[in-house]
Amino acid sequence: MTSDAELDPAAVEIGSFFPQAPRKVWQALTNPPLVERWLMRSVGFTPTVGTHFIFAVPTQPTGPAQPIGEIACEVLAARPAEQLTLAWVDLRARYPARWIVDWTLEPQGRGTRLLLTQTGFDIEDRRQKMARNAMERAWKSALTRLREVLEN
Repeated sequence: MTSDAELDPAAVEIGSFFPQAPRKVWQALTNPPLVERWLMRSVGFTPTVGTHFIFAVPTQPTGPAQPIGEIACEVLAARPAEQLTLAWVDLRARYPARWIVDWTLEPQGRGTRLLLTQTGFDIEDRRQKMARNAMERAWKSALTRLREVLEN
């Protein structure tokens, strides 16, 4: 795990503790109906290396019925109850970027320490720096929803 002193300013790095066992957190990260409850609806996702799938970015409450975006993903690593790593590209972005999103799970007592890392931002580019900051806020919100899914 990365200590606070080693944090990369060009990456989003968020650590969270969940009182549930790693296998239960893994299930919430990899079971499509559960993922949809805390993150987004996926099309074609299985936690198998090499799987290509799409996340459908939800519509705005007052917007059209079509998703407002699509994120193309590829599973790069899938070690049950340990690590899930995805390549992540927003297909509808004006300037698409390829990011890597990684969830690392470690047992801690009876619970799980989860480290979410998103890399691939060029913080010298104003748009990328804004995207990095927006993604950090979005991931914090998503992890709050993940906690709610795990508690129910």
